Amino acid sequence: MSKDLIKDPEFKQWISDLKVRIRQSQFKAAIKVNSELLHLYWELGHDIVVRQMDAVWGSGFFERLSKELKKEFPDMKGFSTTNLKYCKYFYLFYSKDGEVRHQFGDETYYQSNTGIEVTVKGSDIIRHQAGDELENHPIFQIPWRHHVEIFTKCKSVEEALFYIQKTITNGWSRAVLMNFLDANLYQSQGRAINNFDRLLPNLQSDLAKETLKDPYNFDFLTLTEIIRRRS
Repeated sequence: MSKDLIKDPEFKQWISDLKVRIRQSQFKAAIKVNSELLHLYWELGHDIVVRQMDAVWGSGFFERLSKELKKEFPDMKGFSTTNLKYCKYFYLFYSKDGEVRHQFGDETYYQSNTGIEVTVKGSDIIRHQAGDELENHPIFQIPWRHHVEIFTKCKSVEEALFYIQKTITNGWSRAVLMNFLDANLYQSQGRAINNFDRLLPNLQSDLAKETLKDPYNFDFLTLTEIIRRRS
């Protein structure tokens, strides 16, 4: 019976579809974990900037913070001194002209502080204040190490959003992203930013594979499991 079932076209098609659904579910879960991790980094950066923690507590602040967090969460790479400074810069970078532009929906024109005209939906301009809802913003849809490459090399939010859009739409790996950053694709293709695609990257894309395998996400899951066991 098993042999006949394996040869059955309807069964084979169902199994094929099921495998795709499982992969899709895995990727959606990885995207959710990645988003939660980035929100954690965003909120941490927000606290450091708004409370001026490094200014108040001096040059040893990041080293002390790293030591305290790593003592509690020794398996998390994200609490190194360098990465904690990146969390601050992550928030500062997208806050530097007061707004992050959400590229979904109906389009209107907005003139940024840099003088570059970009296409946005007015109601989706996101201001950086405590309590803002950033849940669906595209900055939370790419892996952290992609972000570090982008916000350390881009000169404006508009340029960063351009590379985020390209990464999501084309499923770029970090290596591919780095190549296009080095080649200054933003300048060669112009500064127009199109609407972001709501669809997830293709499951076979390098971005999907890297998101599934991202060690920062695995570390964050370890943190989540520790919290769950202690609650």
